[in-house]
Amino acid sequence: MKIGFIGLGRMGANMVRRLLRSGMSVVAWNRTYDKTRELIPDGVIPADSPENLLEKLDDPKIIWLMLPAGPVTDQMIDYLQPHLKRGDIIIDGGNTHYKSDIQRYNVLKTSGIHYVDVGTSGGVKGLQRGYCLMIGGDAEPLQMLQPVFEALSPGQGDIAPIHLSEDNTGTAHKGYLHCGPVGSGHFVKMIHNGIEYGLMQAYAEGLNILHSASKDITGSVSDFDFKIPDILELWRRGSVIGSWLLDLTTAALSDDPDLTLFEGVVGDSGEGRWTVDSAVELSVPIPVLSASLFTRFASRNRNIFADKVLSAMRYQFGGHKE
Repeated sequence: MKIGFIGLGRMGANMVRRLLRSGMSVVAWNRTYDKTRELIPDGVIPADSPENLLEKLDDPKIIWLMLPAGPVTDQMIDYLQPHLKRGDIIIDGGNTHYKSDIQRYNVLKTSGIHYVDVGTSGGVKGLQRGYCLMIGGDAEPLQMLQPVFEALSPGQGDIAPIHLSEDNTGTAHKGYLHCGPVGSGHFVKMIHNGIEYGLMQAYAEGLNILHSASKDITGSVSDFDFKIPDILELWRRGSVIGSWLLDLTTAALSDDPDLTLFEGVVGDSGEGRWTVDSAVELSVPIPVLSASLFTRFASRNRNIFADKVLSAMRYQFGGHKE
């Protein structure tokens, strides 16, 4: 199977490597050719332009986009559309708003071009761990794309399923799931990221209390001298708050207990905002998730340990500098 891949950033390059390791043929293009050149030893077929990428693909053409959400992805789809034929497939694996997915789908289907949205989680660790894939689209292209999803996803591994579909044909326990029609994949990923904001904020605030107690100058707390990396290592074993995020936080604080490399300015990718917007549209209360988003806004005007913890976590799983 041959697939075209456009966008070789923090996640894209490792996704290509994972596809190559599964035995797939991948034609890749990136705006800066150095990123493409780095993958040649891994076996990628390099393309020096989007046109060149299309020339090297078989019919029907399959193109996975891993680009920043918004105008960059829109422009690439607009560019590709005239060069594609009925039955070709465009996959958007970035963090696109689900309403944009629906608009694109309706435009592309007039030419018989399939559009699939795939919310992709895994960050910079996905090459080894695999990628959790939340998929929206029609059944026809998804059937063709099964080998791609199988290659990118983690598989069941040693995690025993708690829930299986009623007919036992589901794929959630393998790390990928057809969530519904176009837009549903990115909707589920949007909520995933909203929850992520809340989980990260809870860890950050709790660790901020431990950090403050260790440096207490008010005399309101006993003279504790908490070794936070040791406490995190403890919580990784048998604790109900154990998680991959906790693992990443432990790694960050083990290397730099005072997080001196981080300024504590916490960015947001937009999906937290979209989660809040959707909750407002649906009249669903989300006090924790909305507060975690607003705390990120506030972090841009202060410099406290909790915000450094958030920055460190984002760097650990996503390579984000802020």
